[in-house]
Order: sequence, then structure tokens, then C-alpha cells
Amino acid sequence: MKSSKIIFAGTPDFAAASLQALLDNGYNVCAVYTQPDRPAGRGQQLQISPVKSLALQHNIPIFQPQTLKNPEAQTQLADLKADLMIVAAYGLLLPKAVLDAPKLGCINVHASLLPRWRGAAPIHRAMLAGDQMTGITIMQMDIGLDTGAMLLKMECPILPTDTGETLHDKLAAMGGKALISSLKKWETLKPEVQDGDLATYAKKIDKSEAQIDWNLSAVEIDRQIRAFNPYPVAQAEVNGLLLRIWKAQLLDVKTKNQAGSIICANKNGLDIATGDGVLRLLTVQQAGKRALPVGDFLNAHPDWRT
Repeated sequence: MKSSKIIFAGTPDFAAASLQALLDNGYNVCAVYTQPDRPAGRGQQLQISPVKSLALQHNIPIFQPQTLKNPEAQTQLADLKADLMIVAAYGLLLPKAVLDAPKLGCINVHASLLPRWRGAAPIHRAMLAGDQMTGITIMQMDIGLDTGAMLLKMECPILPTDTGETLHDKLAAMGGKALISSLKKWETLKPEVQDGDLATYAKKIDKSEAQIDWNLSAVEIDRQIRAFNPYPVAQAEVNGLLLRIWKAQLLDVKTKNQAGSIICANKNGLDIATGDGVLRLLTVQQAGKRALPVGDFLNAHPDWRT
């Protein structure tokens, strides 16, 4: 497999970890496909993807088509005469002509234990659902959405302290390891058909989902805060002020106070009543200001102290 010609397709940091693993292990990456450069930041300057940045460092030919649906792009890819195409968080659909182009087809590095959480946001959805386990699935791609046969799985526990960022980073590293393991075992891998009855859909995250409803339980809100750290960051109205909530802590306390009301406010945190239980806010951010530990935030809002 190391002598095989591999096309790698991916865009964000998650994908870059798999590309780095291929390069570190001496695999022959003949081309990289990644999303076109996009304007980003306040200045809306064009920014290259993490995968493109890594490809540039290693002088790998880069292709950035807007789509793979047109014949020109498909011919260009087929002319590379690759043995295998590896896809990780690429962001473009692969039509059948592309899936069939490499001799060994296309495989995907997916951040869930398929068939659970097919789709765009498996990390967030697993956390929001309260899953205790997730992982990586190396999958043989077909024309469906994450429906192909599973080649290899690695499990990753979701800890009560995990955030969207920490879980992403663990799964990105695990994705690279799982990919290399699958390539090393290629001749002995036994494809496993997914049970469609167990499938769940991880739809793309909408910013509106980061708005906290204090009528939900403390457990649900805690998952929301952790899942949306660092993006899009959970936010809620507290004492009439809209705050971004970066860090919170579940308290083993019951209350009959109205949901959203402050039970206690001191250097230890802001204790907020929810629809079921109490949540202690530890790090908050007011619009236009930096994130602060609640103790520091209360120094600027002494009237909140109880």
C-alpha cells in the first residue's frame, strides 16, 4: 500500500491530522484536493485551508475545484491514475464517477461510530445527545451519505469535562491512527455493512442552537455549553444581560426557583436555576469584552453579588 498512489481530499484541521499521519508514515500522496480559499476574519482576506497549508509545505500538487460534478473536474482527477482516494471532512460531494476513478475506490475518515451520526456534525451531535462513547470509523465510500461499508472502528469515550474542542482534537488524532491502521491491514480488512435501522443524522450546526433555554435541565444546558465551545459558543440572558457562557459546572442541588434566576453569585460562580437542577457558570463573556472568570466579572458588576 505504501507504493500506491493516494489522493487525499480534506479541508479543516480534522482532515490535516490524517494527511499528516500519511506523510509521517511514508505514504505516497500524489495530490491533495481541498476547498477553494475563502474570505475570513474581519478583513475578509482569503485564507487557505489547514490541508492546503500542509500540502504546500510538502510540495504536493493541490486541486481546489468548486465542484466535482462537472466532467472537466472528473477527468482531471481520473488522469491522476490514483490507486486510492482518502477523504476526511472535505466538504464536497463525490459523484459516482469520482468514487469509481481510483482502482481501490474511496475511503472516508468519519468522526463517529457509524451508523450513529452520519452527516456533517457528528462531534457536536454526540455531545448534545449525551453519548458516552464516540470514535472514528474508516468507511468504504458509496453514493449515500456515510452509508458505505465499515472497514475499521476505534472508540473514544466522551468525558464529562470534554468540550467540542477537546473532543475534536482527540478524534482528529485518532482519525490519523485509525487511517494508518486500516492501510496497514488493508489486505485483511473485512467490510461490514451498516445497519440502517440504527442510523442517526448529524445535521449541520445552526448558530441558533447555541441560544440557551433555562427551562431545559441543567444536564442538557451543560452539554450545550461544552459542545459549542469554542464555536458557536452558548449564550443566554442572565439578569437582563446577554452573556456568552464558556464554562459551567453541574451542581448536585435541587431548587424551586424560577428557571433562569440567580440563586447565588460570588467568586465561586453564578448559580442559575434551570428547569431541572442548578448550573454554576464559571467563565462568561459580555458582548464586546473578553471572557472572564465569574469572580472577575462580578468585580465589574458588584450589584449582582448575593
